[in-house]
Amino acid sequence: MPAPLHDLGALEAAGLMGDGQLTSATLVEHLLARIDRREPTLHALIAVNKQALEQARAADARRSAGAPLSPLDGIPVVIKDNIEAVGLPATVGSLALVGSPAERDAGLVTRLRDAGMIILAASNLSEWANFRGQHSTSGWSGVGGLTDNPWRAGRSAGGSSSGSGAALAARFAPLAVGTETDGSITCPAALCGVVGIKPTVGTVPTDGVAPVSASQDSPGPMGRSVADVEALLAVLTGSEVPGVSAAHGRAGTGSDVEPPARRYVLGAPAVWLTGDPDTDGLFARTLGLIRAAGIAVVAIGLPDEDDRVAADEVAVLVHEMSDDLDAYLASRPGAAVASAAEVVAFNTAHPDAELAHYGQEYFEQAVASGGRAAPQYPGARARNVAWAVDQALAPAFAHGVDALIAPAYGPAWRSDLAGGDSFSGGRVTTAPAIAGWPILTLPIGLVEGLPVGASLVGPEHGEDHLLEVGAAVEAAVGWSERPSEA
Repeated sequence: MPAPLHDLGALEAAGLMGDGQLTSATLVEHLLARIDRREPTLHALIAVNKQALEQARAADARRSAGAPLSPLDGIPVVIKDNIEAVGLPATVGSLALVGSPAERDAGLVTRLRDAGMIILAASNLSEWANFRGQHSTSGWSGVGGLTDNPWRAGRSAGGSSSGSGAALAARFAPLAVGTETDGSITCPAALCGVVGIKPTVGTVPTDGVAPVSASQDSPGPMGRSVADVEALLAVLTGSEVPGVSAAHGRAGTGSDVEPPARRYVLGAPAVWLTGDPDTDGLFARTLGLIRAAGIAVVAIGLPDEDDRVAADEVAVLVHEMSDDLDAYLASRPGAAVASAAEVVAFNTAHPDAELAHYGQEYFEQAVASGGRAAPQYPGARARNVAWAVDQALAPAFAHGVDALIAPAYGPAWRSDLAGGDSFSGGRVTTAPAIAGWPILTLPIGLVEGLPVGASLVGPEHGEDHLLEVGAAVEAAVGWSERPSEA
């Protein structure tokens, strides 16, 4: 009999297969059966890879032959449907790209395949990575419909990597890849009770990934533990998979947590609290657990985001998308649309399918913006970076902290296609998004039966240390719950 799979993490799966107790094919068969049972109501996936089982059997054959293998060889992974992979649609959730499946692998997909991983499925997402209209509903796309949260029907799975987070929470796969411009891994990780990291912009290749903004976009790994996310990040960055220490193991109860090997110091900015009393109360109790584990927490003062910061960020994203998305679509083999303007025209011609719930204001602004050559762009980007780096992050890290910590979002809100999102929190994402610095999110507990997470922000190219700190926080919190149906 195979080992129980409901708590299976990627590294555990690799270990079990290495001991001959579980095959990759058995694992994939189990996951496909689970998808068949739950996906019709969850809408976490856009497509399943028809070759997944065949690829799993090939991985088992490699293992039987005694070939040298990557630690994640034979492990299934779900990728967001804005990432090109041969055999999957890569629609970015848009009906304009239906019928134009990927004819090439994105650079990060090549790395996954080279590591022997199995691309199990493409996950649903907020259409065009949630940067199409001003009043969008997270998790909805014209192709995939509305992703539901496995923790409670009718609740948001967050955006824009909605399907990746929901697929992990539903145990469709042990690992997933999302993308984030500002909050798009952080939010679904927090709302779905999983772990995700947006690494420093430029750390993971973005060729073959539909863009919003070159200065803020980054693909990143998602999983059910810091250890699993660390292992997948090593594959995505092209580095060797590190050894996993005891501190990186699966979360326990928190009662037997040992102090970290060194005394980490976390900075907690009050300005990044969510404003939801229950979430912020849970976060305060979490800080108590962290301190009890020997990690210092100090208050940090940071400037709040104002209307100018938000306006400048939108301007930057609009102008960069004008250049970056046009270049991507024009170079994508077989794409039915070759520019943002053609996407706007397609949506306008198919309003019942694409514009029934919200508009396409950001796309229209991008088409009219003139891109990076427009006179408004340089000033908006310079002001944004000055606020994020010079006024917020750099002064905070000058206090000698290892990372900044804050609650990510309040619990999942009711999905509302007519009214859009109604979230609380998210303040923690803005400065690192603009700066391109890494942010790690992990679950800390339940509020009204729904998961909430904490986010840790690290300095530029500080992913390794951020994951080390995150593992210590994960061990101190000791959170290990899952949805009742998972």
